[in-house]
Amino acid sequence: MIKLHKIACLLCCCMVLAFTTKAQKAPLLTLQEAVEIALKNNYNIVLAKNNKTIAQNNTTIGNAGFLPVVDADITQNYSRQRVEQTRSDGTVNSIPNANNSNLNYGPSLIWTIFDGFAMFANYDQLKQLNELRSVTLRDTIVSTTGDLILTYYDLINQSQQIKAQSGAMNISRTQLRLASDKFSVGTVSRLEVLNAQVALNTDTSNLIALQQRYKSGKIRLNQLLVRDLQTDFTVSDTIIVDDKIVLGDILATAQTQNPSILSAQINKRIAYISLKQVQSTRYPVIGVTGGYTWTNNKTPAGFTRTQQARGLNYGLTASINIFDGFNQSRRERNAKIQIDNAGINVKQTRLNVEAQISDLYARYLSGMDLVKVGRSSVEAARRNLEITLDKYRIGTITPLEIREAQRNFLDAQYTFSSAVYQSKVAEVTLKQITNNLNIQ
Repeated sequence: MIKLHKIACLLCCCMVLAFTTKAQKAPLLTLQEAVEIALKNNYNIVLAKNNKTIAQNNTTIGNAGFLPVVDADITQNYSRQRVEQTRSDGTVNSIPNANNSNLNYGPSLIWTIFDGFAMFANYDQLKQLNELRSVTLRDTIVSTTGDLILTYYDLINQSQQIKAQSGAMNISRTQLRLASDKFSVGTVSRLEVLNAQVALNTDTSNLIALQQRYKSGKIRLNQLLVRDLQTDFTVSDTIIVDDKIVLGDILATAQTQNPSILSAQINKRIAYISLKQVQSTRYPVIGVTGGYTWTNNKTPAGFTRTQQARGLNYGLTASINIFDGFNQSRRERNAKIQIDNAGINVKQTRLNVEAQISDLYARYLSGMDLVKVGRSSVEAARRNLEITLDKYRIGTITPLEIREAQRNFLDAQYTFSSAVYQSKVAEVTLKQITNNLNIQ
């Protein structure tokens, strides 16, 4: 029976040693390095950059309609006809197969010089869309970075829990060894040895579950970095929470930096521009045309067998809508409603952001309080466990009491590390909302 216990202890030691050795061999991945890799490789960021480039390419005066359109055309027509002509002097001209050809080629220009200021509104809209893509790009970068930072800190939190669970397992292993020694000299019953073995098995199972969760977190981080999902690494062992966050500063910064608010404001400006585009159709459209044409006509049936001509052509066009079934008024009314909707959306977005900030700040404050309490609880639980373990060695307390002290110490460590992590989550999210995310 004692040999079996020793074998079980040896297996547990080997498992923990293997995990620790593997973690030691894996290279350290700092948060700064992780962010740099993500900014370079992450698919969401790459797609957002490409969309921003497309919007920037579209922001031109040519796309807005300021510049003329010049085309070059060439047309060649042929025909074969049977021609019967009776001339004014009474003679008849009969051509059984009259081959006719007509060749036209040359450049042409169409230039709208006034369209009710629509081209100015179009250019303003393109600039606003480009700015919207810029905000979207910054939002994607900050969101991805925030997700990566939280995943990284979650791994630190999990590693702390693994260390705590490993410490609890060491105590359970010590308890099993002491119980086995006492059983061998006949001071305790076999039941106490079995209880110690069950406690060690429970701690081992919990450690395996934590290790599996830790591996899943590493896969998630590798996914954000867009690299081999099985790439092994270790993370830092410390989470530092910024304790100088002020609610008023966060709320004020969010009004000018929050991506959602900025996007809502840009969409409101686009709504005003859309009204200008609709109103422009009330004005006439004036344009100029021009070109240079070469023609070459051949026909055996005319008084002139061949004719060649070349020259400049130009003109002025103007048009205005007189009546379109009252659709102009309908479009203008709808555009004004869209402006009202955009204004409401700005107010709603600001309210939602302020509510989110207030909730996160409350979590942040409560988390900081829990960190202070948790640090004191861990120290008290550690001291209690040390005293309890010493008493168990001399046989003055029961195994149930040492197990309770062990559980209290483990719960205190879990609570403390979770409080630190949750405070960091609130801090990172607050800074992410204000587009002021930094790396610590």
